[in-house]
Amino acid sequence: MAERLSKPFKTLLKTKRRPRSPEDSDEFHCQLSSYDDPSLRRIYEYYKDDLIYILENLNSPIVLLKLKSQKVLNTEKYRSMEKDPSSFSHTLLQDIRDQGRKAVIGLWKCLHALQKDHPHPNLLAVLDEITQTGEGLPDQILLDELGHSLTPELKDIQEKHKQYLMEKTETLVEHRPPGTTLEPQRFLINDRYVDLIVVSTDQFRERPQNEIIQTGVKHEECLKETQTRLEHISPNKLFRWNPQSQCVPHAVMVSGVPGIGKTTLMQKFVYDWVTGKHYQRFAFLFFFRFRDLNRLGEVSLEEMILYQYPYLESQIGDILQDPERFLFIFDGLDESIHQMDFTSSKLSNLKQRSHFGEIVDSLVRQSLLNGCSVLITSRPTRLTSVDTRVFQRIAEIMGFLHGDRRIFFNNFFGNEELSEKAFHYVEENDMLYTFCYLPSYCWIICTVLSMCFRSQPTITDQLMTSLPKTMTQLFVTFVSNILANHNQNKDGGHTARELLTSIGWMAEHGVMNHMIVFDDRHLESFSVRNDNHVFSSFMMESGQPPDVDYTFLHLTLQEFFAALVHFMNNDPERLQKTLDKAESYKDGRAEIFLRFLCGLSDSSTRSMLKSHVGELSTQAARHVITWIQKKIPDQRSYKSTEDKRDLLNVFYYLYESRNKALVAQCIGSNKVDFSNVPLSPLDCSVLSFILQSCRETEVNLHSCNIPSEGLRKLIPALHNIKSLRLYTSIYLNTSDKT
Repeated sequence: MAERLSKPFKTLLKTKRRPRSPEDSDEFHCQLSSYDDPSLRRIYEYYKDDLIYILENLNSPIVLLKLKSQKVLNTEKYRSMEKDPSSFSHTLLQDIRDQGRKAVIGLWKCLHALQKDHPHPNLLAVLDEITQTGEGLPDQILLDELGHSLTPELKDIQEKHKQYLMEKTETLVEHRPPGTTLEPQRFLINDRYVDLIVVSTDQFRERPQNEIIQTGVKHEECLKETQTRLEHISPNKLFRWNPQSQCVPHAVMVSGVPGIGKTTLMQKFVYDWVTGKHYQRFAFLFFFRFRDLNRLGEVSLEEMILYQYPYLESQIGDILQDPERFLFIFDGLDESIHQMDFTSSKLSNLKQRSHFGEIVDSLVRQSLLNGCSVLITSRPTRLTSVDTRVFQRIAEIMGFLHGDRRIFFNNFFGNEELSEKAFHYVEENDMLYTFCYLPSYCWIICTVLSMCFRSQPTITDQLMTSLPKTMTQLFVTFVSNILANHNQNKDGGHTARELLTSIGWMAEHGVMNHMIVFDDRHLESFSVRNDNHVFSSFMMESGQPPDVDYTFLHLTLQEFFAALVHFMNNDPERLQKTLDKAESYKDGRAEIFLRFLCGLSDSSTRSMLKSHVGELSTQAARHVITWIQKKIPDQRSYKSTEDKRDLLNVFYYLYESRNKALVAQCIGSNKVDFSNVPLSPLDCSVLSFILQSCRETEVNLHSCNIPSEGLRKLIPALHNIKSLRLYTSIYLNTSDKT
């Protein structure tokens, strides 16, 4: 079977096909008709998840009209389902399957006819894959389902390899909310995994904003585009035919901001391969993390594999005989100590020794093991210095949809009433909700809210109004609850203030130098003690002594500690140097750090930590407030779009500070002009807070492309606005209260 199945797949892998006309319906129909019944059923089942997604995002009345005109089936049954896309698509597809060959071909023909006027990217991609793969499609599907025929020796070592990877990937580890237990929670990955949205993309550019902020603001807009313009890539499609590059990819890049789930997605990918759910065409899958590879000196490819999988030694030569049969996964390119740009490769010998960066480069560029497949993950910012043209598919993880966030909250709380109250609270708070596209951020928010709920016997309105409203308040609450939990154990006299100060300086060093992975040398350099429970509540360890790495629970927690340390160990000269340095970065790496500094300038926010770490510097707070004041010398100077964006950034600082007196002093009754600057609903929430702290302000929002949701956010501020210009033809004089 292996030889019969491999030939068409190898041809597909290496050859770019001649594009066929997407409008050639007769040829498409002939192709479908040429498949026998088992092959047609296999193709239908193979694309079932794709078809569900496509039908959920196409206009159901148009789909039904086309099915009716082609006499595929009686469509009356489905009229009542049009408002429930999920029920509609599942029921329709099952009914068509039950009706057999004629109905299945009829559905494909209808979808083929709809593509011209309704060119949904996933529909185009599926039709193109079927058309370009042709008669080899059933064999390719069989290969993905059943895999290659292997010798008994290779089959035995494959089973051993899969068992090892199963043990590594079948459970998903989550930190428990501090105060319940010090041990992390472990769940079966299939019970806990929540789908992440991954979309196709074709560009990486220098991002002027912090990557987490930018992705958060663009998230909802981008997800709306998945309905019309962006292709939704499920994990089992990463190495399928790519219509953009017109080939089956051998090198794939998946990017995503910190905490969005890159490693979890890779864990699920490996688990699904181990359990036979997808990609059995790969007889062996090798998973590496760049942070683990950083410990290696010069090695050969064989040595690199055996370093991670020593039990393969007896068969490594035979395993590597056929490169098309295996996949390499490398997680966390941004954590690599070697700066790979994928523009050159030198290695061609399996036993030739070099640093691992050159090995990875050579695998991607196919000078080493020509025909193998490679999957790499990275933060978007790292890819601005990479030649991504070498990758035949590039995708970006966009995180959680609205419904996925609900699922996460439900899973976390395990109590319908609590999860509903928590989710509703976050949903009403734009600042918190915007960042819930990040799974790790969802975890932090749920952790904080669960802490607050546990402290009160009943969930009252008073409790709900006391919950954190800003990012700074969220992280202050998170840290103070952890410190409260460990307050009775001083860990040998080592106080929380001492620990947080040492952690803080290390965190600041990391923020300013784009560093999120630390080792024992960093801990020693910053006098960080890792022998107590407080440390393990904030930082994660990986690896085995003496090669242990440390990362903060989330990059944003690292940024919070980097700001907090300036209030625990105030040095005006050092603080000013840090502010100057943070402003000098054009990639936005210090943006959230600066917001935290401004948030901690609020005395009521700082007071939550007083009982755990003592007094926090009011001098540092005054220093930060003075810095904010100097950011708005004269708003008449904000003429260009870039200047206006800078002003909007300052408004975010003021929002975090919660200092209405400072807002009134800085903005007063001056004219606020954001004309020609697109404003998101979150921008409007921040602007609303600012305007509610002012009086008789003239506001120009001409050509800001504000969505209706954003306009609703501005309503509470209208009574403080003297005049509001929205569009060229709209001018609202708010002195007319009627």
